[in-house]
Amino acid sequence: MTPRHVKRLLLFTLTAVLLGLSIQQGFGHAWQSQYTYAFAPAAKALPQAASQSAKPPVAAPVEPDVPDATPQALSKRVVEYNINVALQSDARSLYGEQTVTWTNPGKKTVSELYFHLYPNAFYSDKTTFMRESKGKLREDKATANSQGYMKLSSLETLEGESLLPRLHYVQPDDGNADDFTLAKLKLPVPVAPGKSVTLQMGFDVKLPEVFARMGYSGSFIMAGQWFPKLAVYETAGMRGRTTEGWNIHQYHGNSEFYSDFGIYTVKIQVPETYTVAATGFQTKAPSSTGNGEHVYQFYADDVHDFAWSASPDFVYVEDTLSGTGIPGVRIKLYLDPAHEAFKDRYMHAAKSALSKYAQWYGEYPYSTLSVVVPPKGANGAGGMEYPTLVTAFAADNDNPGYSLERTVVHEVGHQYWYGMVASNEFEEAWLDEGFTSYAEDKVMESVYGVVPNNALEASYLTDPAPLKQPSWAYNSHNHYAENVYMRGKLVLLGIENQAGSRTMQKIMRTYFQKYKFKHPTSSDFQRVVEQVTKEKWNDYFNQFVYNDLMADFSIESVQAKPVEQDGQKLYESVVVVKKNGGVNGPVSVLLQFKDGSSLPKEWNAEESNIQYKVVHTSPVIWAAVDPKNVNVLDNKHINNFMLAELPEQTRTRWGLSVAKIIEGLLGALSW
Repeated sequence: MTPRHVKRLLLFTLTAVLLGLSIQQGFGHAWQSQYTYAFAPAAKALPQAASQSAKPPVAAPVEPDVPDATPQALSKRVVEYNINVALQSDARSLYGEQTVTWTNPGKKTVSELYFHLYPNAFYSDKTTFMRESKGKLREDKATANSQGYMKLSSLETLEGESLLPRLHYVQPDDGNADDFTLAKLKLPVPVAPGKSVTLQMGFDVKLPEVFARMGYSGSFIMAGQWFPKLAVYETAGMRGRTTEGWNIHQYHGNSEFYSDFGIYTVKIQVPETYTVAATGFQTKAPSSTGNGEHVYQFYADDVHDFAWSASPDFVYVEDTLSGTGIPGVRIKLYLDPAHEAFKDRYMHAAKSALSKYAQWYGEYPYSTLSVVVPPKGANGAGGMEYPTLVTAFAADNDNPGYSLERTVVHEVGHQYWYGMVASNEFEEAWLDEGFTSYAEDKVMESVYGVVPNNALEASYLTDPAPLKQPSWAYNSHNHYAENVYMRGKLVLLGIENQAGSRTMQKIMRTYFQKYKFKHPTSSDFQRVVEQVTKEKWNDYFNQFVYNDLMADFSIESVQAKPVEQDGQKLYESVVVVKKNGGVNGPVSVLLQFKDGSSLPKEWNAEESNIQYKVVHTSPVIWAAVDPKNVNVLDNKHINNFMLAELPEQTRTRWGLSVAKIIEGLLGALSW
């Protein structure tokens, strides 16, 4: 998902003025771009489903008109979904029926299943998602109509045995009895290793007015996380597990998603005036139900989610792309009419991003890529990724800058790190967001000449935190975004600065090729870094991934005094440089003398500080550590520079109170 910045001009101006005092070399663009019994007691029960007679008819089940599954599976196809869903006449709710088959990938017999019921995050202001997010995601806020839910109307075996009495809501993360986003089902017959269980389910979804990824805005529909979805059963050795078991978490304010790969056959019934965009590819032309509705049918395999969007207003544009790593892809734009004039920019961004990622990291194996542009006011659905489908920011701006391209480039990047590598975004979000932000910058610079200002971005990091931790462990959404997007990206750049750009490209490609469709961890990535560089990176990962350090260095003092040597008047200059955090390779130091000469030094930073004493014909007038801002993990450039000529009380540094004001201003800005 893409974080959205506000007040960029104000921030840029303020920061440029403040940091200009510390000899920074000018700035480019600021960085741009988230056990209760199920049906009792009544006070905590979800709303009852509407009566069956009140629902519009779902298209009659027929044999799916889809091709055979890809002969050679790219993933472990643990799940298979066959779903029929209808957008009800109010265009505010869904009714769906699904048959889901789960195959036990482990070596132990499994007696329970866990389902994510994500729409229940919007059931009340007491859910875990709403408590943590306070009804806000990025700049988008919940409205009075942003209440929603998912109600299971049926849950049966193939033999017709109802399993609803066996279903219980669970809250393993926080014990919040008002949270209904995760449910445990005790199976009547356990599933042996390698065997499967198939269930039939009926469900109603009340869509919220969109503010957090899913919902409606006018006649626009974004159906993300809209069906009962099985959690991931992790086998021993997967993601460092010593014993196999379910990876289960509620829906949190910051967390995104984690699912198993599988096969999806989905039929979507909408009013005949609507156009549907969806994961996978459309298997045949829409068919009429005879009552003013059309049924769209889609198929996808080797994906771990399925999303769709619908609107009567979409402007559809299609083109094809083939090249290195792209055997042939149909790129489909579903534009809001307000942005129809920008169709070439959207298409160019999608093609450029996909081409670069395929060239750098590996093949894009799917036949489609869809880009949805939500209407004005629906930005809560914007800037989000799903397998083979992404959403751009809403068509709010009549004259969008590079944010248009950047958002598309970012979300297409997620097809690799979220879509195929499929990191666990509950627990290690940086492996998706940080990697995607890193890749996004590379495309923006390569294709559009937009050079990131890493020094400025690092200055946003007022509260560094470990990257390997649950998404909900961060203090706020800002805190989450600063770390998993920005700090995560800078950690990758820090590796690149030490290993070199060509080696870093090999690291990223090796990681993708080795772990696509496998749900890796931070330690898996570390092993790839060590394999490619043939060096140990324990210290680096311990400091910057598993801990909260930044690589901050400061000039502590600059002194110059006249001395006599062999009857000649000279000056003894003493500069003290201090290490205030972790080490990100050697750091450069520059001493500038009054006569215009300078003396560069390089410090390995193995000690806590170093003193340079130089006797010269001219006194030192200033000193700087990392004068070219090579150290991307330094988030306090204000202490990198010091004049020798200032009075003692000023020379030691700006007052702590001023520094805190600056940090407060930076930290207060929204994502």
